[in-house]
Amino acid sequence: MAITIMVDNPPRDPQPLWRPSAAQVRAAQVTALRAFVNQRFGLELADYGQLYEWSIKELGAFWDSVWDFCGVVGDKGERLIEHEDRMEQCRFFPQGRLNYAENLLRGAIHVHGPTRGRVAADNTADTDPALLFVGENGATTTLDYAQTRRQTAAVADFLRQCGVGKGDRVAACLPNTAETVIAMLATASLGAVWASCSPDFGAAGVVDRFAQIEPRVLFITDGYFYNGKQFTAGEKNAAVIRQLPTVSHIVYAPLLRPASAPPAFPLPCRAFGDIVDEHRAAPARFTRVGFNDPLFIMFSSGTTGRPKCIVHGVGGTLLQHLKEHRLHTGLRPRDTLFYATTCGWMMWNWLASGLASGARLVLYDGNALHPDAARLFDLIDEHAIDVFGVSAKYIDALRNARLAPRRTHRLSSLRAILSTGSPLSPEAFDYVYEEIKKDVCLSSISGGTDIISCFALGCEALPVHRGELQCRGLGLAVEAWNEKGESVQDEKGELVCRRPFPSMPIGFWNDPDGAKYHAAYFADYPGVWRHGDFIEITPRGG
Repeated sequence: MAITIMVDNPPRDPQPLWRPSAAQVRAAQVTALRAFVNQRFGLELADYGQLYEWSIKELGAFWDSVWDFCGVVGDKGERLIEHEDRMEQCRFFPQGRLNYAENLLRGAIHVHGPTRGRVAADNTADTDPALLFVGENGATTTLDYAQTRRQTAAVADFLRQCGVGKGDRVAACLPNTAETVIAMLATASLGAVWASCSPDFGAAGVVDRFAQIEPRVLFITDGYFYNGKQFTAGEKNAAVIRQLPTVSHIVYAPLLRPASAPPAFPLPCRAFGDIVDEHRAAPARFTRVGFNDPLFIMFSSGTTGRPKCIVHGVGGTLLQHLKEHRLHTGLRPRDTLFYATTCGWMMWNWLASGLASGARLVLYDGNALHPDAARLFDLIDEHAIDVFGVSAKYIDALRNARLAPRRTHRLSSLRAILSTGSPLSPEAFDYVYEEIKKDVCLSSISGGTDIISCFALGCEALPVHRGELQCRGLGLAVEAWNEKGESVQDEKGELVCRRPFPSMPIGFWNDPDGAKYHAAYFADYPGVWRHGDFIEITPRGG
């Protein structure tokens, strides 16, 4: 699912709406990475622009540096990149082996750069909070890192007994809860492949997605809350299960009635809580798999036929998300990260990866505007959210409602606001700084399900200009091409990426010769990724 990042005729205001202080720039992790790279390679990269140009020229060295800077747990292997000159066939760390869940649950996180040495302040501990679920109805669940690891181990032990192993698919139609994150981590810990959708999908939408990938285990819920109402999932669950013949076991994670017993199905069905209790003694075990082995199956919107099943790899997903969280968003250990999302959107996967940086995730399920438009700002104050992510439509809804959170809320913890899903208008930029908070880095970001990440991002060390996304992502050779296939600046063009990157899909499901994959991204410009969006790159790099 592509996301347009062009804003029609944004004003060329030379004065930024926000600029980081000199101290903030010095403390930024992207500044620390630049120093790390300069020291490692004997360079003198002076700013973000020079770091960016180096990152797209020296792909192997850049992504190798990200691996080491972020402390990825695993074995890189001897080769950093193969087929660098053939984008479709390119593979990063072709001999690398790691486990996604192991990296998310590894424990202490060390921060490079100016904060090095402040061990007590900058390392996560087992007792630090990892997951905080907040339901629309007020229900909450809090798990620390040790509890999250134990529950992951328990669910993984159950899945292992169900015969799930490397490469098998586990599917879930669940709300955005702690149980969902744990089910995903348990799946990934086995080297199996995770796919999810939101419980507000109809039965046909769920089956259109999951039937293609033939899951062995299915996670379901009893329903969900939205806009003050309860929606039950019993009939839909039965219809879905009838049409997924490969499913051998069902796991029931109720939300409406948390203590309710599993419904009767013609297949074995176990309650999530019972599984955690019965397998609580299981040790944490992580199966390391290839860097380019499958981790997630994401689905296109399905507006022109059955949804495409886009397969994303273990290492590419992890490395790209670490880069975006640490270097672009500035996420640090013990920060609190929030993104308003469901399990049917790639931002849920992006949010979950925040654990790899030692952050606490706030998981909200329900209508973000219920019971009133201030709901999420209440969460910011109540739970000290540092990084707050929403959609552009949500910000427009706040603006139309004339909400002024800066007058009603403290927002003292808030240092970054992220927006994606559609272009953020110049007027929305004005609204954020006038009515939400003046001293905040507003990052309009854009990418898509196709890359499970972003082509254009924010950066805590760069200024924010009205109507502009701050920068292109490090390591991503993004350009605007005109109708002649020429790179252009300061005019609208086709968004392309002319060099490979780790979070390219490893392929489409049931596409053995790669024909569908080629047609989706490489048919128009051989050897160059065409994303299907329009973009305009300003002279200052926004």
